[in-house]
Amino acid sequence: MSPSRRCFLAGLALAAGSCAAAAESSPLLASPVTPLRWETEVTSGVLWKVGGGATPLPYVLLPQIISIKIPAISERPWAGGTLVLRSRFSLLLEPIVRGPEHSYLGMAAAGEIEWRSAHERFTGFSSAGGGFGWVDSKGYEVPGGQGQDFNLNWLIHGGVRLRVAHSWRLSVGLYFQHISNRGLDKINPGLNALGPTLGLSRKF
Repeated sequence: MSPSRRCFLAGLALAAGSCAAAAESSPLLASPVTPLRWETEVTSGVLWKVGGGATPLPYVLLPQIISIKIPAISERPWAGGTLVLRSRFSLLLEPIVRGPEHSYLGMAAAGEIEWRSAHERFTGFSSAGGGFGWVDSKGYEVPGGQGQDFNLNWLIHGGVRLRVAHSWRLSVGLYFQHISNRGLDKINPGLNALGPTLGLSRKF
């Protein structure tokens, strides 16, 4: 091999090594990139009627909530972790175990803000939103019961999630829900309910 070719190859190797070292030390290239991920979550809980609303009846509901969450709308570093804003869409299946009605079936959309620790081992979350649904109303037959089948809902949900496997997270939370027909019927006692939840979610 000629001396000029050996010099050329040595210079090429040196340049490649310099580029690799620069890439390795660059914070932009070295920092991990969080992929856009969808997430499903199944949540179960128990809600008791709380103050507010006109109904005197001691309602108890067992919400079963199936949610799908879209990839993050915004992700920003904050307090040693990441602040994430996203949306979730939920199917509400809620047996009424104490009250004149038997079940509430609804849908809800909510915005959710999460704080994720480094490596996402721990997450604190808070969400709020609303939607609509149907209940087998008994308002005209039972004083304090819901006045019509179609009702609106709004909710507040907060808690913590712990990563238990690569794509799985377990959550514990507190859930508040309001159901009423917003004056669409002359009987509109409304129902405020609050209670704990337990959930399991998976990213995909």
